[in-house]
Amino acid sequence: MFVHDLLAGKRVLITGGGSGLGKSMARRIMELGGEVIIVGRRTGLLEETAAELGEATGVAISWWPLDTRDADAVERTVGEIWEAGPIDALINNAAGNFLARMETLSHQAVDSVLNIVLHGSAYMTLACGKRWIGEGRPGNVLSIVTTYAWTGSAFVVPSAMGKAAVLAMTRSLAVEWGPKGVRLNAIAPGPFPTKGAWERLVPREDLASVWEQRNPLRRTGEHAELTNLVAYMLADESAYVNGEVVTIDGGEWLAGAGQFNFAESLTEDDWDEVAAAAKKAG
Repeated sequence: MFVHDLLAGKRVLITGGGSGLGKSMARRIMELGGEVIIVGRRTGLLEETAAELGEATGVAISWWPLDTRDADAVERTVGEIWEAGPIDALINNAAGNFLARMETLSHQAVDSVLNIVLHGSAYMTLACGKRWIGEGRPGNVLSIVTTYAWTGSAFVVPSAMGKAAVLAMTRSLAVEWGPKGVRLNAIAPGPFPTKGAWERLVPREDLASVWEQRNPLRRTGEHAELTNLVAYMLADESAYVNGEVVTIDGGEWLAGAGQFNFAESLTEDDWDEVAAAAKKAG
């Protein structure tokens, strides 16, 4: 779809890059000539992913252990990464989510999602943005949100709150930082199966089937479809796109707001099973 060196010369930092969509994004960027730095909380997973992607693409990749919920750690790690050379783009991909009835959640459970989705994205964006602006460099922030950032969705309320805030940050800073050469955009994916997250959100095959049937295209997304969109948003050819959220969900949100509203049909026994499956998955 793209010329092989579309992203040559670009250094891209991806949070949550050790697995799932982050890992797929990293590989596609590397295939197109970009240099990738992945960060995440699990050192072993990062090391394993870096080795796998490096062998598959023949391109070097670096990794740094980082809990994006820790503002001091974010500042320190981004500073260390910057010493090897400034990055050109940040992808806020790290996220946390689980299916649950809001009234059953503790404040710690709410915080566990908001700290990753909202605070982590804000800390990373600030750490990179102030360096770009201070050095007079152009910058590019791409945040992974979701369609329920603007529709809301039952049963994933903390995630909806956090993603809505990230979208607000994206649109606000696109105006504030645009004149300084830093652009911000977001992508809102529909259902793209990933190991771990998928099991926590749709732990049974019948639930997965219901979710997929809500999509007018009657299927889940292919990772390549998402990563090619990411590549375009990182490329110089998209330089006039600023403050936008691009939806890639097969028309799902247009067919009915709230990705997880289908869970209203679950019984008490179903909820016990979902909770047990989610706990087992992660």
